[in-house]
Amino acid sequence: MPNWKMSVQGLDPDKTAIASGRDLRVSVKNTREVCNTIKGMGLEKAKNFLEGVIMIKTPVPFRRHNKKVGHRHGMQEHKFASGRFPEKSARLVYEVLANAESNAEYKGLDPDRLKITHSAVMQGRKVKRYIERAHGRSTPYFKTLCHIEIVLTEM
Repeated sequence: MPNWKMSVQGLDPDKTAIASGRDLRVSVKNTREVCNTIKGMGLEKAKNFLEGVIMIKTPVPFRRHNKKVGHRHGMQEHKFASGRFPEKSARLVYEVLANAESNAEYKGLDPDRLKITHSAVMQGRKVKRYIERAHGRSTPYFKTLCHIEIVLTEM
């Protein structure tokens, strides 16, 4: 089992709680947009936002990967018109956020004063597979894995 390190350094261990999800089978691009949206939010606000995305009520603004992405109603607070509902990414980010919350409660931090100070997504390894085709050929298809990191800080 590898020894994973966080991408952010210099955290105060008494006021922070960290959680990470490694080798998750989810789109890196969609998860990046979800994590950038919840960065800087309070814990309860972020959980409510992710629940809205999972129930296809609240769209996630797509800032970088927004070519041919349709406009969604209710994007006035984000100042971006294009958005989607990446529910699989939101579900996995919600699970990592719940793990970070339980780590904070175990450390004795106040859940009402927690804020997301760091949320990052990195591309993981690719699982390579091949489909057999006619006349001795094969077609590759790859599964992309990603890593999610979330840091909660007591304000």
